[in-house]
Amino acid sequence: MSIRERLSGNEAAATAMKQINPDVVAAFPITPSTEIPQYFSTFVANGSVDTEFVAVESEHSAMSACIGAEAAGARAMTATSANGLSLMWEMIYIASSLRLPIVLSLVNRAVSGPLNIHCDHSDAMGVRDSGWIMLFSENNQEAYDNTLMAHRIAEHKDVRLPLMVCQDGFITSHAIENIELVEDDKVKEFVGTYKPEHYLLNKEEPIAVGPLDLQAYLFEHKVQQAEAMKKAKQVILDVAKDFETMTGRSYSLLEEYQLGDAEIAIVCMNSTAGTTKFVVDNLRAKGIKAGLLKVRVYRPFPAEEIAKALSHVKALAILDRADSLNAAGGALFQDVTSAMYVNQVHVPVVNYVYGIGGRDTKADDIETVYQDLLKIVETNQIDNPYRYLGLRKEAK
Repeated sequence: MSIRERLSGNEAAATAMKQINPDVVAAFPITPSTEIPQYFSTFVANGSVDTEFVAVESEHSAMSACIGAEAAGARAMTATSANGLSLMWEMIYIASSLRLPIVLSLVNRAVSGPLNIHCDHSDAMGVRDSGWIMLFSENNQEAYDNTLMAHRIAEHKDVRLPLMVCQDGFITSHAIENIELVEDDKVKEFVGTYKPEHYLLNKEEPIAVGPLDLQAYLFEHKVQQAEAMKKAKQVILDVAKDFETMTGRSYSLLEEYQLGDAEIAIVCMNSTAGTTKFVVDNLRAKGIKAGLLKVRVYRPFPAEEIAKALSHVKALAILDRADSLNAAGGALFQDVTSAMYVNQVHVPVVNYVYGIGGRDTKADDIETVYQDLLKIVETNQIDNPYRYLGLRKEAK
């Protein structure tokens, strides 16, 4: 019997952490993720968990402490946003190269400068190729569920990679929604006990962690990381199947919403998917065959699955909540179009960069994208594939 609650996204993440009861949490406050370690510290103080909570002097130190804990054989978690993730940047790569299954709650926020504390995906996109598994969360329930599944995925013997659970800053992190929690004993059984095969404190097997890795071996080690990321796709699906058995809630690499017979479609991630579903329903009521493809798992990137899901549409828009500043579209756009090309799927595609710095993206904005797609289908013309959504005209 699930537990009905009303929680913000940050509270949901912290509650999942409490139920997991990790060995170590090391964190430094930064808006809008501050509440996650703040809430969790109260669980430490009142004895709800027996976690070693490490209050460090910076985000670089937070990730360093998690690396040390995981290398020693402990289960470690942390949380951050934007500039905090940027300060972790060196250690983010070290965590993945050492194959340490740390779990990070990333509350997405614009990376400075200029200073902005509101949502876009520039922080996540900055580390998209760092070797971390990346799960995106449409709402508070998904942020909670993704966190419960995270350790099962990251710690799997075929994976052993760190994982970040993303959610939109303020939009979901501070918004209170109805949520269904899993009972503590079921979470404990589902997540299981962390039993690493190799760790520093194992006196029976002395090892070195992080040695110099030169020309003779580094290439092969990077290929091993890449292969582990490929294998993570099946592990994510297997864990999701077990999670559905426990909760009834179903997850996959993607979510197809009214996509089966869609003629026009949008691809997006995180909370924008919820707004897009509302627009799709309204357009369907008018007889317009609109659809949505929500990318839940961004790394490993489900290229074949995306190409297959979109192969029948007549026009497609890909929404990026971060600009790659490369004059050739955002990161999600590049990944999706590459996946389609490699898999020989040829559909007219446009890219919209939107919501930078927390700018509101409303249902009316999303509907204009679908109207643009209808024009592309009608005229078979794309004047400019690289577009902005919700930009003040004088800013161009």
